[in-house]
Amino acid sequence: MREIINIQTGQCGNQLGLNFWETIAKEHGIDEKGHYVGRNPLELAKIDVYFNEARERKFVPRAVCVDLEPGSIDSIRRSTHSALFRPDNMIHGSTGAGNNWATGYYTEGAELIDEIIDVVRKETETCDAMQGFQVLHSLGGGTGSGLGSLIIQKIREEYPDRMMSTFSVVPSPKVSETVVEPYNATLSVHHLVENSDATFCIDNEALYNICHSTLKLGSPSYADLNRLVTTVMSGVTTSLRFPGQLNSDLRKMSVNLVPFPRLHFFMVGFAPLTAIASKDFRNVTVNDLTQQLFSRTNMMAASDPSHGRYLTAACLFRGKISQRDAEEQLNKIRKQNSSNFVEWIPNNVQTVYCDIPPAGMELASTFIGNNTAIQSLFRRVQEQFSVMFRRKAFLHWYTDEGMDEMEFTEAESNMNDLVSEYQQYQDATIDDEEGLYEDEQEVAYDIGMEAEQVQADGAYDHEQL
Repeated sequence: MREIINIQTGQCGNQLGLNFWETIAKEHGIDEKGHYVGRNPLELAKIDVYFNEARERKFVPRAVCVDLEPGSIDSIRRSTHSALFRPDNMIHGSTGAGNNWATGYYTEGAELIDEIIDVVRKETETCDAMQGFQVLHSLGGGTGSGLGSLIIQKIREEYPDRMMSTFSVVPSPKVSETVVEPYNATLSVHHLVENSDATFCIDNEALYNICHSTLKLGSPSYADLNRLVTTVMSGVTTSLRFPGQLNSDLRKMSVNLVPFPRLHFFMVGFAPLTAIASKDFRNVTVNDLTQQLFSRTNMMAASDPSHGRYLTAACLFRGKISQRDAEEQLNKIRKQNSSNFVEWIPNNVQTVYCDIPPAGMELASTFIGNNTAIQSLFRRVQEQFSVMFRRKAFLHWYTDEGMDEMEFTEAESNMNDLVSEYQQYQDATIDDEEGLYEDEQEVAYDIGMEAEQVQADGAYDHEQL
């Protein structure tokens, strides 16, 4: 088995995590108490990827729930699925991070980190062949960003050869909950660039837009938003959890999606998304799925893919789908929108097929895109950050917790580098690459000539001696 350990931090991470486990349990035929009630043997074929099996056929999620205040952990304990979770794996402080990254990373979080890593270590010891970790958190608050960054860093130090994927809720352009969001997000991205292998970017505003315009929900609740995210999360990990025609796992997916180690921030989408009222009037086809997948309105991050270019993409199809039809549709989209795909990475759309659809659907697909337009998210945060940091606004809250101003400067320059890297590869063409190759050849020739000259000089000196 290729087990994955799920770590959810902060209020946002724990709410997402609870919805995720409810979705996964339903797909695997597991009831609220953790007992198997399904009828399809395929549901249990790879259940060990996310669940440990306890006594009397009870399945326990391989989840670690972390927060710096008891509120969100208590809401998990009060939920309908509370009996699923192992009580030892719920760790919380008492004070909270107060939307301060430094509190989560340096003070309150640092006190809890040893206990958290112990629980993670116990979970890894029960695995046969662990694949990696999945972290759910938000970048705008204090616990998810600060403590989340600390957890990711510590796990990376202890398990450097395992995959680290994160589902990160990034600050939205219009919906801002705290004034210091740009600080928290920039400091978090600084750590994600270095320590994460795959970061799936989600943002509340894009989710609201999907709920309003596509699903036609008048006033969507957080439960509606979380349900959208968890369908994508279950889609990303489908091929690990169920047998299929053409499977993939976190590592295989990352190898296909990450052309340069720092550029691992993905946009995600899901299809079919239909208003409940019009569901019965529509027959979903492979053509519908592929058209929706590449549509701007289906992206769960508020950046328009048409403003950038796809370095790579992955489409994960679920249900009884003809591979030939899917490949034809994807090739058609690539030809029609060839300017939206970089031409110097051939065959840059990966496809994955799994026979088992999500609960209540016949066909579904999940989209993961590595598009240079994601830089607009970082650029917006970076502009807000520099406006405040130039005047040292709110900085004393961070320095009082033991942070140094240099860390802010480093994080800012790292974010600037990331944006300029995305821009560089967006503008790159095949001609640029050939020019680069010629430059490299010239440099190699110059080095060779220098080496020959040095050798000749050495021989001359030797004769003189």
